[in-house]
Parts: sequence; structure tokens; C-alpha cells
Amino acid sequence: MGLHDCMRRISCGVKALVSRTSGDNDEKVQFVNFPHSESDRELHVLHNGSAQPDMRTTTSRSTSGDADDWDRFRFVDEVSQGHVGREKISEWQAGWNVTNAIQGMFIVCFPYAVVQGGYWSLLAMVLVAYICCHTGKILVECLYETNPMGRLIRVRASYVDIAEHVWGRRYGGRLVNLAQIIELLMTCILYVLLCGDLIKGSFPDSPLDLTSWIMVSTVPLLACAFLTSLRRVSWLSFWCTMAHMLINAIILIYCFTRAEHWHWREVKLRVDIWTLPIALGIIVFSYTSQIFLPTLEGNLLDRNKFSCMMHWTHLAAAVFKALFSYIGFLTWGFRTTEVITNNLPTQSFKIVVNLILVTKALLSYPLPFFAAVELLQTSLFQGKSPEGARITLFPSCLDSNGGLKVWSLALRLCLVLFTMVLAIFIPHFAILMGLIGSFTGTMLSFVWPCYFHLRIKWYTMSWYVKVLDVSIILLGLLFGSIGMYYSAHALSRAFKGLPPDPIPSHG
Repeated sequence: MGLHDCMRRISCGVKALVSRTSGDNDEKVQFVNFPHSESDRELHVLHNGSAQPDMRTTTSRSTSGDADDWDRFRFVDEVSQGHVGREKISEWQAGWNVTNAIQGMFIVCFPYAVVQGGYWSLLAMVLVAYICCHTGKILVECLYETNPMGRLIRVRASYVDIAEHVWGRRYGGRLVNLAQIIELLMTCILYVLLCGDLIKGSFPDSPLDLTSWIMVSTVPLLACAFLTSLRRVSWLSFWCTMAHMLINAIILIYCFTRAEHWHWREVKLRVDIWTLPIALGIIVFSYTSQIFLPTLEGNLLDRNKFSCMMHWTHLAAAVFKALFSYIGFLTWGFRTTEVITNNLPTQSFKIVVNLILVTKALLSYPLPFFAAVELLQTSLFQGKSPEGARITLFPSCLDSNGGLKVWSLALRLCLVLFTMVLAIFIPHFAILMGLIGSFTGTMLSFVWPCYFHLRIKWYTMSWYVKVLDVSIILLGLLFGSIGMYYSAHALSRAFKGLPPDPIPSHG
């Protein structure tokens, strides 16, 4: 071993020793926090790590013992002086964000998924929850490598970083980035559309049409353009969860008062190929949280609690979605509408419930919007590096004090208005959600996490994890291809005023 190699190994050991003495939390989690400069922290953006070229690798170093490779990394980790108390979030705050993503507004159309898929939809709600929990955890695993000292080090910052590592920056990062932006913006569009639909259903005699109500709902959402902190988004997600619990309690209590009239015989056991894929698309779309997970995990005060957070959020989502959907369908049977609150008996009751749901939708909007803004900002608006090299096509959105520039604020406002415009022109809520979920949802939540996991961790995985990952990839491709075909078919029929099933099997 040469003198140069010896010095490298000694340096690596000293860094690990320093990290062990920096706090009990680091010893517990076994993360090595490398020192970094202010310029590194400024380049660390929410989702996309493309502004951090030194964080990328070209091959997996899980089994490499070459300390030279590891000394090339400059780790951008916000666990540093002055950042811990101000930027980090607890596992509960991360859980509120995940719950907001997977328990969100789309629960109100889950009973309609039972209309479309029967008992198979209920089974899918539990199965998809398990799969998305697994793929979320393995996606975060792909952010880390094991250094020669046997410690996990976060060498990637985002979903895009992982794609660039496997497929290269030119194609991999752009493909995943585009899929994420589509998924997030379409989620925002669906929230705006749902707000307009709920208010219109509450005031059917109003002279305002759906387009007008969508425009009214967008007014408070303009404030999202000013959001710059994940902590603030987490608090909005918390209040969104509180509204979620309140509204679902109200609906369930009403359903139980109608228990003697439940439609037990109307839940289907057979498979309807025309409608089941729509239900699967809705279910997959509702569980998509992989986009947020690298950021949430990276901002945790104690990253060791990430897996526990994933378990309880997805278990709670699976149990509640299945029960809520089943009970909601039993109450109204085949008369269940796309948004279940439209089935409520009296107009005053419907108004109260729908207005709470509108509040919940408005509180759900900031999370996907904030994530979409960060993705666009990192991809297009980074400007130049401290060394003067151009990183992106457009200049930075932030001024020298870290505040938003006037023109960047105007662009954010335009993005909110853009989601409003698309919501006006896309009126079929549940079917569209099924189409989106069949495409971007299955790729982001099923196929890509497992494929990246196999490519990066192949030599350190057990055989049954490999089998599970391959099975999920095949299942995702099946769900995606079938769901896209039948959802597109149903959407085309909906625009013609026809039901999604060309051969109706129920009244």
C-alpha cells in the first residue's frame, strides 16, 4: 500500500471519528457528516440534485474498498451549524406530509372505485399500500452507499440523482424529472377541479358555473407562490390531516346510521375488465408519495425513524381506505357518485361537508405545488455556480439574501393560474385520475424504484428481495399498460356523455 493510499485511509478514519463524537444521534444512525461550505448548502435544493455534480457516482461503491473514491464526494447534508433547529422536521411532521399525499382528497372517490372494481378494489387498496411502502423505502436506500468504514453515507439527494446514476444525466434525470413534474402538476389540477366541483354541488342553484367556481377556488391558492419552507408546508399538511379526520368521521357516522339499508349484494366479486383498470389507476395514484420521500428523509432530525414512519402511515392508509370505501359503497350501492359527498341526502348537510372538503383540498394543494416548484427551479433556474460556470439555462430565482426575486414570484403565480386553466378544461375527475395513475403513478411508485434498487444494490440484496422487486416491476407494467388503455377509452366515452363501461352490468 502506497503512502498516498495510507494518507487517504487515515483521513477517512479521522472523519468517521469526528462524526462519532459530534452527537449521540449520529452514533445511533451511523451517518458520517462531512464538513461543507456555505456554497454547497446554497446548491442543495429540494428534489433535484443536479446542482451538486460532485455528489454523483458512476458505479455502485457498496463493495468497494477504495478510499480515494469516497474522498471525491462532497456531501451536502443540512445537519450542520445553525440548520438543525431551523430546517429539520420530526418524523411526525414527515408523517403528516406522507399522510397528506396518500390519504388526501382522493379518499372521497374511493367508494366509486368499489363501484368500478368490487372486492378486487378493496384488495388492491391493501396490496398497493404494501408495495408503495416497500418501494418508498428501497428508493431511499438507493440514496446511500456503504463506505470502506462500513457506514452509510448519503451520496445522492433525490429521485433524479438516482435516475442519473443508473441511466445517465442526459436521459435518466430528464425522464424522471418530467414524470415527477407531470404527476405533481396534475395532482394540483385535480385539487383545483375538486374544489370547483364540490362548491358547485353545494350551490346547484347558483348562477355561477363550474368554471367560475374553479376560478374562485384558485384565489386563496395564489398564496402558495410565497411558500419557501418545507416546515411551513408540513404544518399545512397537519391541518389538512385534521380536516381529513373530521370529514371522514362525519361521513362514516352518517353511513352507520343507514346500516339497515346497506347494499350488501351489490359488491361484485367478478372482474369487469372495462372498469377495474380505472379503479386500479385511482388507487395507485392515491398512494404516490415517492416523489417527496428523498426530501422528507433528508430533512428528518432522526433518519433512523424513517422506516417506522413509512410503516404506520401506509398501514393506517390501507386500513382506513378499505373500510371507508366499503362502507361508503354499501350505503349507496351503484348510485355512488365519483365524489361521494354528492350522495348526501340534504342540501344543508352536503354544504357543510363539501365546504370542509374544500378547505382540506386547499390545504392539500401546497405540498405538490411546492415540490413541483422546487423541481422546476432546480432544473431551469439555478443560474451560475460560485465558480462562474453556468448550471441551468435561466438565472437563479433567489437574490443574494435568499429571498425570491420579483420575476420568480410572478412565475410561481403563473404556475398556480396554469393549474387553474387546465382544471377548467379537464372536467372528468375520477377517470382522469385513473389515467394519470396508470402512467406516471405506476412508473414512479412501482417500476422505477424497483429497477433502480436492482441496479444499484444487486450484489448486496437477498434473493427474495430480488424476486419481490422483479414481481413488482412486472405488476406495475401490467397495471400501467392495461390501466392506460381502458382509462383513455373511458375518458373518450365520458367526453361523449357515455358511461365508461360499453356493456353496463348494473343499474
